[in-house]
Amino acid sequence: MEETLIWKLEAKAKEIRRYIILMTAAAGSGHPGGSLSATDIVTALYFGVMRLDPKRPDDPDRDRFVLSKGHAAPLLYAALALRGFFPEQELITLRKLGSRLQGHPDMRKLPGVEMSTGSLGQGLSAANGMALAARLDGRDYRVYVLLGDGECQEGQVWEAAMAAAHYRLDNVTTFLDYNGLQIDGPVEEVMSLGAVADKWRAFGWNVIEIDGHNFREILGAVAAAKETKGKPTMVIARTVKGKGVSFMENQVDWHGTAPKADQASRALEELEG
Repeated sequence: MEETLIWKLEAKAKEIRRYIILMTAAAGSGHPGGSLSATDIVTALYFGVMRLDPKRPDDPDRDRFVLSKGHAAPLLYAALALRGFFPEQELITLRKLGSRLQGHPDMRKLPGVEMSTGSLGQGLSAANGMALAARLDGRDYRVYVLLGDGECQEGQVWEAAMAAAHYRLDNVTTFLDYNGLQIDGPVEEVMSLGAVADKWRAFGWNVIEIDGHNFREILGAVAAAKETKGKPTMVIARTVKGKGVSFMENQVDWHGTAPKADQASRALEELEG
C-alpha cells in the first residue's frame, strides 16, 4: 500500500509542478521558485494525509491547511484544482483580471482556501485560532501550516509559536519550507535564522527534521506529529528552491520571476521526461 501511495504522490507532484510552470508563464508573473520547493509537502498533505471533501468545502470536520507563505499561491491552486475543488481549466487564469486565482489566496473567492494570506508571518496565528476552535467545539480535525524560511524573520511567527506551545495545540503541524533563499538573497545573509531547530524546541515545540522532497519522510513526520500529545509539531523540511527544473534550482532570481515561453517549454520538457 505504501509503495502505491508513494507512486501516486510522485505522479501528482509532477502534475502540480507542470501547472506551476504553465500558470506563471501564462500570467507573466508569480512565484515559481518557492512553489516548486514546497510542492512535495503540499502534495503529500492534499493527496495522502488530509481529511477533505471537495463537494463539502465547509465541512466542519475537515482538516485545515494554511499557506502562510501566500505568494506560493500557484502551488495551492494547483493542489486544490487537482483535488477537485474547482475546474483545472481555471488554473490558466492565474492573476488575470476578474479571476478567482489572485496573486495571493483569497478565502472569500475560492473554495478550499482556509485563510487569505500574503502578508508574511500571519498564517500560524490564524492556524492557532482554528486549532483552538476545534478544541472548543469538540472536533478532531487537524491544522497544517506551511511557513517560508525567510518568513520566520517576522516577529509574529514567534509570538504565534509561543501561543501554540502555551495552549498545548497538539493538533497543529507546521512545515518550514527551508530552501535557504528569499527574495533578497540567501536567508543566512539577509537575516540568519541561526540554530532554527533548537529555537523551535526552546519555544516548546516537538521538532522533526526531514528531507522535504522525500515522501516517506514527509508522511513519517505527519504520523509522528499525530502521536505527539501536549505540544505542537514543527517539521523542518530541507528543500531546493525551484525543485524539478534544473535551471531554476537554487537560483534566487526565480523567487518571483515567471518563465518566458521558451523557458517554460524547457521546464515542461524536463518535468515530462
